[in-house]
Amino acid sequence: MIKKILHTLFLPCSEATLLMEKRNAQSISAKENRKLSLHIMICKWCKAYNEKLKMLDKLFEKTFSQKETEINESEIQDFKNKMIDKLNF
Repeated sequence: MIKKILHTLFLPCSEATLLMEKRNAQSISAKENRKLSLHIMICKWCKAYNEKLKMLDKLFEKTFSQKETEINESEIQDFKNKMIDKLNF
């Protein structure tokens, strides 16, 4: 009961998930970080979502750090041609 009240008063899940995404894209304020940390301690669903975000970020970071990030014109044209073929069935 207390968890539900704290959960609703301090930070709803919809706002918590937005803050998690914002934190991954840029920095959040100290106040937002405290509210988010408290929410994650209370809410098992948001805690699980936060862990999955961390895992995905690590996976993307590993994937993009291993590959060359520049894409040349021929790769772009190949991609366009494949998409056109798929759209035309």
